[in-house]
Amino acid sequence: MRITGLEDLHADGGWRTFNFLKISTDEGITGWAEYAEGFGVGGVSDLLRRFTPIVIGMDPRPVGRISASLQAITRLAAGGLNNQAIAAIENACLDIKAKALGVPVAALFGGPYRESLPLYWSHFGSFRIRFGEMFEGWGFTPIRRGDDLKALAAEAKARGFAAVKTNPFYFDEAKLRMFDPGFRMAPDLLERNLTHKFLGAIEDTLGTVRDGLGPRMGLMFDLNFNQRPEGFRRIAKLAEPFQLEWLEIDLHDPEALADIRRSSATPIASLESIHGLKAYRPYFEQQAVDVAVIDVPWNGLLESVRIATLADAFEVNVAPHNFYSHLASLMSAQFCAAVPNFRIMEIEVDDVPWKDELVTVPPRIEQGRMLVPTAPGWGAEINEAAVRAHPPKVKR
Repeated sequence: MRITGLEDLHADGGWRTFNFLKISTDEGITGWAEYAEGFGVGGVSDLLRRFTPIVIGMDPRPVGRISASLQAITRLAAGGLNNQAIAAIENACLDIKAKALGVPVAALFGGPYRESLPLYWSHFGSFRIRFGEMFEGWGFTPIRRGDDLKALAAEAKARGFAAVKTNPFYFDEAKLRMFDPGFRMAPDLLERNLTHKFLGAIEDTLGTVRDGLGPRMGLMFDLNFNQRPEGFRRIAKLAEPFQLEWLEIDLHDPEALADIRRSSATPIASLESIHGLKAYRPYFEQQAVDVAVIDVPWNGLLESVRIATLADAFEVNVAPHNFYSHLASLMSAQFCAAVPNFRIMEIEVDDVPWKDELVTVPPRIEQGRMLVPTAPGWGAEINEAAVRAHPPKVKR
């Protein structure tokens, strides 16, 4: 079997673009992967096109050999967008290999360890607040005040989700407002200084959502890159009465992250923005996290399983970073089924109405749990006609 072509396809994902890689072979087996397009800066698709003449003619089934070869020729610019492009090729080749063998991808790694996966509702209320008009246009109930957020929490509980994960909101304005200075150009750009107003907003957010969920349902809180270590420590202490499943933060300093974890009883999740096994190692050695978050589209599932194995040696659970379309959810589900130290799976509930159309078989979710697909490969194909019917609106 030989690779005959690579093609990148893109679909409107509302506030972002869904990006897919298609790898064709001379035996008619097609492999698919979903990838992130640089989180707003682009570049991955261009790299995939540059890798195309290198991988054409290769046998896609020795997946590790292909990934190692591409990592070798990009070693002077390791990580980052190069890593994400290589991961997309790795993931599409895994899909081909599993289809050729007639097994789901998890079976290539000794799985499945489990047949269904507990889910948490990601960006709970966040995008309905940040992109309110867009979601209202799709028929979603608007989230303008605290009572709306509390009612949504009761809905998540009724639908059987194991937990929800939300972000900081300001309550003291005309309507709720999401606040994330660590990611985007806005007032107070990248200052990441903790203020009493921000602490109050966190307390309001956690209190409102906890009231709606009740005392026994899981609650996560995601701060991304919003603070420096001092701020993260103070917020972790503030969050203790709300009994979080975890406080999720991004910090590229293993020692500082470990210090935050030791400073509070609040569990810490992190590392979704880290690439590769070697980059994860110092965080495990420092005992910096309770849950290691792994992005399967960024790292490739083969490398993600290796990272999970290293985490397991340090008694650390893992959870996938998954805010993409259904194909990435299917990819993440195969990862969750392939490792013993899985904790819980992230999934986007509030999303574009045409999301189901983009795959031949949407994920099956029953009472807040996702059933692990048993069909060969990821368990579904991309519906190319549907992708082309929804061209991207967000500039890549």
